[in-house]
Amino acid sequence: MMRFVTTTITFLLLMTGSGLAQQYTIGPDSKRQAGVPEGKLTQAKWTSKIFPETVRDYWVYVPAQYDASKPAAVMVFQDGQGYINVDEERGWMTPIVLDNLIHKGDMPVTIGVFINPGVLPALNDTQQARYNRSFEYDALGDRYARFLIEEILPEVAKSYNLTDNPNLRAIAGSSSGAICAFTAAWNRPDVFRRVLSFIGSYTNLRGGQIYPSLIRKREPKPLRVFLQDGNNDLDIYSGSWWVGNQDMAAALQFAGYDAKFVKGVEAHNSIHGRAILPDALRWLWREPETPIRKPTSVGDRQWVTQVLDPDSEWEEVSSGHKFTEGPAVDKQGNVFFTDIPNNRIHKIDTAGKVTVFKENTGAANGLMFGPDGKLYACANGRKQIVAYSPDGREETIAQDVESNDLVVTAAGEIYFTDPANKKVWFIDKNHAKRVVHEGIDRPNGIMLSPDQSLLTVADSWGKWVWSFQVMPDGSLANGQPFYRLETPDLSDRSGADGMTMGRDGHLFVTSRVGLQICDQPGRVIGIIGKPQPGSLSNAVFAGPDLQTLYVTAGDKVFRRKVRMKGVLPWAPIKPPVPRL
Repeated sequence: MMRFVTTTITFLLLMTGSGLAQQYTIGPDSKRQAGVPEGKLTQAKWTSKIFPETVRDYWVYVPAQYDASKPAAVMVFQDGQGYINVDEERGWMTPIVLDNLIHKGDMPVTIGVFINPGVLPALNDTQQARYNRSFEYDALGDRYARFLIEEILPEVAKSYNLTDNPNLRAIAGSSSGAICAFTAAWNRPDVFRRVLSFIGSYTNLRGGQIYPSLIRKREPKPLRVFLQDGNNDLDIYSGSWWVGNQDMAAALQFAGYDAKFVKGVEAHNSIHGRAILPDALRWLWREPETPIRKPTSVGDRQWVTQVLDPDSEWEEVSSGHKFTEGPAVDKQGNVFFTDIPNNRIHKIDTAGKVTVFKENTGAANGLMFGPDGKLYACANGRKQIVAYSPDGREETIAQDVESNDLVVTAAGEIYFTDPANKKVWFIDKNHAKRVVHEGIDRPNGIMLSPDQSLLTVADSWGKWVWSFQVMPDGSLANGQPFYRLETPDLSDRSGADGMTMGRDGHLFVTSRVGLQICDQPGRVIGIIGKPQPGSLSNAVFAGPDLQTLYVTAGDKVFRRKVRMKGVLPWAPIKPPVPRL
C-alpha cells in the first residue's frame, strides 16, 4: 500500500512509528566501506505502450566491475525511487549494498534496474492524474512482466550487455511491489527465477490471496523465493498481510520450492527489510552458476507431481500446422488430430511418426473413435458429422448441423456440442439426431465419465464444466455447473476447450491457464503448465499403455509421459469411489 503526493511517491514503507525500529539496524554491508568501488547510477524516463501513455522514472545501476564484453546479471526493483535511497536513517541503501556484495563476490556482477510505477498525467492543472501502481503491481496477469520484457529491459540492453539467462535474472519489491515481483516471475520463469519479497501484499487487493492455492495446485516452476514479513503488518479490508505471507511460505514449502521466510515483529514499513537486505541478497544469489530447477519430488503432498513423470517434460511431436485440435486415440494407442484451417487429419503412431491420414476434411475439428473402429469427426465446414473407416473411406452420419466436439459411447451413440447455438446434440444408433440440452453460453469440449454414466460439457465463456446424468434413452438429466475451473486474471472466461478422462475419474480440461485436473467431486486439484504460450485446445491419453498425455496447442502437438492412465470410450469401467 502506497500514498502519493502529486507525482512524488511517499512510502508507507519508510514509516518508523512502530516504536520497534531499534530492533533492526543496518549493518556494515549497508554502509560505504573503504576500498570498495562505487557503481554508477543514472536516471531516465519512460513512456509506456503496454500501459498506454503512462510515464515513470527509472534508474540503472551499473557496478564498477561491469565488463561490456561479458553479459551481466540483472535485478529489477519495483518502487525504484525508494530502493535507491541511501539515507542511513530511512533508506534501503541498495546501491551501496550491491557495491559491497559484488565486491565481496557474494553476488555476480549485476546491473540493477530501479523502476517506479506509472502515472497517466492529467490533461491540465484542474484535473487529477491517474496513478497506476495498484493496477500494475497488484494484478495477477502477465501484463507487467511483458512491460519489463518488451519495453524496459530491451531499452536498458541498448546500453549494457544484459544476460538472457533466466537463472541470472532476479526481481524484487516491497508491499505491492513484492507481489508484483512474484507475479512477474510466476508468469515468466523463462525470464526471472529469483524473487525477493518484503511485506508482500498477498491479499485481496486484486485477487492476490489466491496465490497460496495456485502454488499448491500448479505444476511447480523453477523459482527461488525469499519472503519477509512482520506480525504487526497491515490487517485491513483486503486481508491480513501477516496471514497472507504465512500462507505463501507454507504453500511454497508444501510444493517443495527453494524458499525462505524471515519473520519479524515490524509493521508495514522497511525497517526490518532494509536491515536484512544484504543477507537476503546473499541467500537469493547463492551459487549463481547452479541452475534453479523446479521441484520434482515432494513426497505425497502436491497432487500434480504424483501425476507427472519426474523424468518427462513436454516433448514436441508435430509442428508446422495452422491450428491443431481434436486428438483421438485408437485401439493401438495411436493419436489422430486435426489441422482445421488446412483441412487435414494427421496420425501420430506410437513411435512418434506423423503422417497425413485424410485431406479435404471439411474443416474437421473434434475427433473420437467409436466401438466399431471408425474415426468420427465434426466436419463443421460442411455442416456434417462424418465417420472414417481405417482405410479413409468417409460416411456421413448427420447433416445440416453446427458442431465443434464430440464423444462416442460404447453403444455407438454420439453426443456433440454446437457452440454457436448453445446446444448439445444426441445421435442415436439409427443416426436420428435431437437436441438434448440448450442454454450453456459456449458449449465446447465434451466427454463421458469412465463408466459413461455422466456427460461433461465445458463452457468456454465461463468458469464451469457442466455435468449431466445420461439417461437410458440418451437424454440428459440433473445438469449442474459442477467443475469449477481457475480463470485468468484478466477474464472470467476459462477458455475451457477439449477434455479427456483418467481411469480413476479425474477430468483433464484444457484452458487458458493450463491443463486443469479436476477430481470426481468437481474440484481443481492440479494444473499442468502449457508447453508453449497461447492456445491449448484439447488433450487425450494415448500410447500402448494409455499413459502418454497428448495436447494440441496452436500450431503444434506435444506429448508427455504421466503416471495416470486414460480410458478408451468403447471399454467403459467404473471408477473408484472418490474422497469427498
